[in-house]
Amino acid sequence: MLGLKKFLFMGGSSPALPADLQTALDAWRALPAPDLGEVHFHTRYVVIDITCSGTNPEQDQLLSIAASCVRQGMITPEDSLFIDFSAPEDEASTKETTADPAVDRKLLAFLHFIAKAPVVTYNVAFVSKFLQHACKTRLGIDFQPNWIDLAWMLPSLFKDKHSGIMPLDQWLQALGLPLGGTRRSLMDNTVLIARIFQMLLVRAKAQEINTAAKLIDESHASMALRRHN
Repeated sequence: MLGLKKFLFMGGSSPALPADLQTALDAWRALPAPDLGEVHFHTRYVVIDITCSGTNPEQDQLLSIAASCVRQGMITPEDSLFIDFSAPEDEASTKETTADPAVDRKLLAFLHFIAKAPVVTYNVAFVSKFLQHACKTRLGIDFQPNWIDLAWMLPSLFKDKHSGIMPLDQWLQALGLPLGGTRRSLMDNTVLIARIFQMLLVRAKAQEINTAAKLIDESHASMALRRHN
């Protein structure tokens, strides 16, 4: 027999949300998609990272999300977001399936912050599975943004530094960026990922990968190529 928690987290009809949250969710759904044919300078990229209590979204908790933006080639500190799901008032709701508008509001704040922008991270496979699980089980939506995965793109565009997948800290060292200590905050980590992304944009433009659409395609192609090798 399926346990109650697993049963409640299975796919199916969307969870019932309070009217104000449903209105906010509908407003997010209605947001226009950006023109991915625009050059990087005119594109708002959202760089994100997460912390979790483990590696399995079916059993472990999404603890926090940090997001920073790169726009016009610059990291914009005023355009950033940090969400903490590990606060005491959220603890029961993140562990169980009980409705909690506070948790749902935080997820919706994250969605509205991203809007429909391309999303950059390091290791999409890990980050996306927690966000998809949270959005599906709490809001009833399939979270599928346009992902750009630096873990796969860096070896493609920085072959002179390293030609294979390696941990983020090793890329920071290879690119001459400071590690910032052994216990970086999640936001500090996100800013470092954004700095790597700035450097990647320079390489991308030099190879005529000069729009968001081309960058997204290159990310997908890099992942597919390396997985088949």
